[in-house]
Amino acid sequence: MGFERTAGILLHPTSLPGKFGIGDLGDEAYNFVNFLEAAGQKLWQVFPLGPTGYGDSPYQCFSAFAGNPLLISPEKLHEKGFLKERDLDSIPISDPHQIDFGQTINYKKELLKIAFENFRKNDNGIRASFDKFCSLNKDWLDDYAFFMAAKDYHGGQLWTTWNKDLVLRNESALKTWEAKLADDILYYKFVQHQFFSQWHDLKAYANSKGIKIVGDMPIFVAYDSADLWAHKELFTIDKEGKLETVAGVPPDYFSATGQLWGNPLYRWNEMEKDDFKWWRQRFANLLTIVDIIRIDHFRGFDAYWEIPGNATTAVKGRWVKAPGEKLFNTVKKYLGDLPIIAEDLGVITKSVAALRDEFNFPGMKILQFAFGTGMERKFLPHNYVRNCMVFTGSHDNDTTRAYFEKAKTENNDIYKHTQEYLNYYGDDIVKELIKAAYASVADLVVIPMQDVLNLGGEARMNFPGKLGGNWGWRFTWNQVPHDLTSYYKWLSQLYERPPKPEEVVEIDEES
Repeated sequence: MGFERTAGILLHPTSLPGKFGIGDLGDEAYNFVNFLEAAGQKLWQVFPLGPTGYGDSPYQCFSAFAGNPLLISPEKLHEKGFLKERDLDSIPISDPHQIDFGQTINYKKELLKIAFENFRKNDNGIRASFDKFCSLNKDWLDDYAFFMAAKDYHGGQLWTTWNKDLVLRNESALKTWEAKLADDILYYKFVQHQFFSQWHDLKAYANSKGIKIVGDMPIFVAYDSADLWAHKELFTIDKEGKLETVAGVPPDYFSATGQLWGNPLYRWNEMEKDDFKWWRQRFANLLTIVDIIRIDHFRGFDAYWEIPGNATTAVKGRWVKAPGEKLFNTVKKYLGDLPIIAEDLGVITKSVAALRDEFNFPGMKILQFAFGTGMERKFLPHNYVRNCMVFTGSHDNDTTRAYFEKAKTENNDIYKHTQEYLNYYGDDIVKELIKAAYASVADLVVIPMQDVLNLGGEARMNFPGKLGGNWGWRFTWNQVPHDLTSYYKWLSQLYERPPKPEEVVEIDEES
């Protein structure tokens, strides 16, 4: 399906300001929507919204369906009557621009436990809504709530180390454990109900302002996830959870040993037996909380790098064909044309491009990759097609300002080429690159908030391969120049994002 010519901003909700240690779905999220509207923006792009695990990465979640409890707003829980004013003491924040995940996770969990106990004493009129939510989402919610309750019981350990009957999902044992963990299971269902209630309210507000949410779908699921534990038959593991094969990418100019992601792969033949039901449910679920889906690592739907489960690097592997065409045709048959964007970065073959184009999915362009000797010419704006989405950089790159400051000192070839291309020799190269993105024929332009604010390397979101210290960046409103919204509104209007309505010329029939 085609997309209207629009522009937007990439900002994960955890990066919003606020007094509770991490951005959430409270008042500041609504303030950000107002900011987007004032700036003429029509898209708000976020990372995956699932419950994050080890490493705090939104791309490694305990569930492909559930929402992140850390995003639940304590203030909204207070408004619903589940927290008292005295519960809302703000968390001590030493750095308003960086999340202390350890401290914040403990603080938020304590608040959610208090809210749950208050819900059990007095449901404040949400019981019918809660019961309906549990019924509508039974397919994934029961497994997720059970998984998390069992994980807590076993001290947060990986599910393969749990009680053997639980690992193997022995039917009679599951019933015994379900009764044993009943309170904790109910707690996790309550938390999910609150997340989805708060998110749907926020999304409705954004949509009322003409702003669409662009959400992210990682192609693979985490090893430590409810999805894997509950559906072993769909993944390349044995009944005890031992990995047979894992995902990654082969060696390239970024890494001599490739990237060993460690995620289990799919048993595609097994998934085809019920018309890819798990995938259909996943797409349908995500489209209840976002308007447009960006598929991460799209090339894996055409072919994926299969690595032995016991490998220590991604060097030894093989390309295996995936049933992408059959999958997307089946999803289309059940759900219709879906608003999908394909993350088609990296080494893209003709067959990957053909799969993307067969379903008319926009691909991605990254301006940081466009300049200098040996860079990818397809990322230069004059080579764009309309049906694409352009970014200055991605969450895995440094901020654009930091990237070009480094290029200026270490690789002047990149910096010089950029100056010549933009015909700009001043000091604000980020602003000129954003303007070039807006001016391009690309239907979709999304700029990371770090680049909108022209921030340096201190605002980098993720450093692939670096353990810890990722995903923690936040902004504060005092970093936003007073004229920023008027500038971006002007930019959006200047480059017709969205297009101006065509003038209707009335013909005088008598003349």
